[in-house]
Amino acid sequence: MTTLSAQHQTEHQSSGRLHTVLTTPIGPVAVAVADGAVTHVRMTRSDDASPDPFGDAPGTRVLPDDDPVLAEAARQPTAYFAGTLRAFDLPLRPSGSAFQLLVWAGLRRIPYGTTTTYGALAADLGLDPRTSSRAVGAANGANRIAIVVPCHRVIGADGTLTGFAAGVDRKRSLLDLEQGDSTRTGRLF
Repeated sequence: MTTLSAQHQTEHQSSGRLHTVLTTPIGPVAVAVADGAVTHVRMTRSDDASPDPFGDAPGTRVLPDDDPVLAEAARQPTAYFAGTLRAFDLPLRPSGSAFQLLVWAGLRRIPYGTTTTYGALAADLGLDPRTSSRAVGAANGANRIAIVVPCHRVIGADGTLTGFAAGVDRKRSLLDLEQGDSTRTGRLF
């Protein structure tokens, strides 16, 4: 295992957060951990052309092997993109309101290879979809642990791909990945 330099150890102790950037088929994905749990999995917008799109990523950038939770948090998305992992098993530490946490827990129950709508997710959470679909959509959009908390599996009521911070093209790629590996017949959307 690679050891952190004294400077990185000091930064790690002061920030409590480490991150790494993975190379994936949909572009770079930053994964961050703090205090033994995943706090962020994020992508840049697909149209982001900045030279360091993760310059503002949380914590100190390290190699995945510098932290055992980070190593596993890097291994599982890699396996997901390789088509060998359908369910993530990582300690998560999402940060949000009670309502956001409720929605994110609902997202984690959407099975691999399927989609749902904002209204159906609201109903599954015991909410009135007529009055809460937009709030569910806003909470979905505030998810900081993308892919692992599968916000990409929520689509518009008319079947369109809407509302994905990293770009609809990446949402389509994630759904296509799951559909291609799914034993179900038919399209997801």
